Parts: sequence; structure tokens; C-alpha cells
Amino acid sequence: MDLSYIDNNVSTIRQKINAAAARVGRDPSSIVLLAAIKSAEVDEINYLHTNCEINEVGENRVQQLAERYDKLCHDELKMHFIGSLQTNKVKYIIDKVALIHSLDSERLAAEIQKQAQKRGIVANVLVEINSGNEENKGGLPVEAVADFCLGLDKYPNIKLRGFMTMAPRCEKKEDYYPYFNRTREVALAVWHDVLLEKGEPIISMGMSESFEQAIECGSNMVRIGRSLFVKDTATS
Repeated sequence: MDLSYIDNNVSTIRQKINAAAARVGRDPSSIVLLAAIKSAEVDEINYLHTNCEINEVGENRVQQLAERYDKLCHDELKMHFIGSLQTNKVKYIIDKVALIHSLDSERLAAEIQKQAQKRGIVANVLVEINSGNEENKGGLPVEAVADFCLGLDKYPNIKLRGFMTMAPRCEKKEDYYPYFNRTREVALAVWHDVLLEKGEPIISMGMSESFEQAIECGSNMVRIGRSLFVKDTATS
């Protein structure tokens, strides 16, 4: 099976990442390309990892992660969970993922703590911010982020690594900027001024249609899905 289209897609995306970083004077090597693999086949995922040096991949669905976890080449592979996570599904992924991107409630935090403690591990998490205040999306409203993050101190088996957002779908590329800028401002303010953390948090924002704008606004992890796996690069 010829998977060379993946090489071409990765090259195109990396060029766009480099260009977006250059526009704002950032080092492109500081930006993690996370492959969102919901629509990909196992062979495509393994090729992406072993041939294209993509070491971080994200699953949206618990059942899909469980079904194909053992079929993936795990040599240096880091699995992320990037979808909405129900409390009753935490136990199935807690020991399989390097990072959970979608922590947005006290109930979910308590369950992650419970399952991580059972296995004697520390779960790395991102707090999801609902930057567009959309009723049909997960994530915390901006004004609730600081207090929620402070409350995570009571969970010794949870390690806050940063923040994630899914911006509203915008018609124009420039319409993404307010959402991404707002997320970055909140993330850095909470990280440095409220939590008094050193260094930089993970700021996971930007997908296939918006990752260039996200990088310009400070994203250091972009979640790219269909653009990596499309066979006709003219449509990516």
C-alpha cells in the first residue's frame, strides 16, 4: 500500500507551521504537531509515526482507542486523549495516555484521581477552556478557569500541564484570532499569576483549519487530523 501521500502532507503542514512561527518570531521547534487520528487507519498511523517522526497522536473516542491500542507501534509513541471524556470511561484510558486534553469538571477530576490512584500513576491533564462560550461544547467558561485550577491541588494523582481550547468554527481565518488570543491570555495569567508556576504551560489550540492562526497567537501544540491523511493534497 502506497502511503507516500502522508509524507507529502506532513511536509506541507510543517512548512505552514514554520511559516506561521516565522511571522511572529517564534521557534517552530517549540510547537508540537499532534496527529488527531480519529479518521485514520492503523497502517496510516503507524506509517506516520515510524516514517514521518510524528511521536504524539490523539484519539477522540475511548472505544476506538481501546480497540486499536495494541495494533499501534508504541516505540516512543505518546497517546493523547483529545475528545470529550465521560467519567465512566476514564478507567479504560487512564493508563494508556500520556495526556488528557479535556478536563472540565469536578466530577471528571475526581474520577481521574480515583483511577490514577488505583494504578499508582500520575495523570497529566489539560484544562479545557470554552473560549467561545458555546453551550454545545465542553470546557470551562473563562471566568471559572482560575478557581477550578486552584482546586486541583487536592488531587495528588493529577498533574496540570496546561490548557486546551476548541475555538468556534469560523468562516474567515482572521475570525479565529480573538478566541486564540483570549485563551492564551487566560492560560498565562492563571499559570503564572494564580498558580505561580514556572516555565510555560502547554497551550493546545488550533486544528486543520486554524492551526496557523493558533500558532500566531501562541499555541505550542496543534491538533491536525484530516490534513495529514487526505490522499488528494490539493484538498488539504
